Amino acid sequence: MKKPGSMRALENLGRVRLSENFFLRDFLYSEIADFYGMPNIPDDPELAIAAGTKLCEELLEPLQRTFGRLHIRSGYRSRSINEFGNRNKLNCSTNAASAADHIWDMRDADGCMGATACIVVPWVWDRRAELGGWQSLAWWIHDNLPYASLCFFPKLWAVNIQWHERPARRIRSYAAPAGLLTKEGMANHSGSHAVLYQGFPSLNG
Repeated sequence: MKKPGSMRALENLGRVRLSENFFLRDFLYSEIADFYGMPNIPDDPELAIAAGTKLCEELLEPLQRTFGRLHIRSGYRSRSINEFGNRNKLNCSTNAASAADHIWDMRDADGCMGATACIVVPWVWDRRAELGGWQSLAWWIHDNLPYASLCFFPKLWAVNIQWHERPARRIRSYAAPAGLLTKEGMANHSGSHAVLYQGFPSLNG
């Protein structure tokens, strides 16, 4: 599949269904692209679709079935958009660091495929006062889904959730308490953490 070279071709690409409830168009919006008038279009649509399908089917669909509608904050970034964002300090990592992450159509240095979306789970945010912290959602995802990495942010407890062929199973946060929550080898990594997310619904499907 070629990179779209016309509005009609881009329109058709956006109609590609990644999973039951998600289409590629859901992930193509970018504030950087919108504000600076730059296209956010995959250079390798087939790789973007393959990686995005895994992200949606294995992570986003189970979350939406369990908690209700998700809010997609950001998803796919083209190499040019990401490089522009990094160069202009717009909260984008380097292209090398973003490969198989926000740049869905670029394999990482090990040749692996991956995809990331930044999402908000309204069910969780609306109950933040009683839940106590973003860690409750982090541990629920850790126990229930095959994520590769999670990174939480202060606003709305938004989280970068990544699917990757070689999942690191690492959780970190910029929301307080900031830092590393868990990774393989840490004492808190294995076993059930259900006591830390009491009142959460059970995984649906």
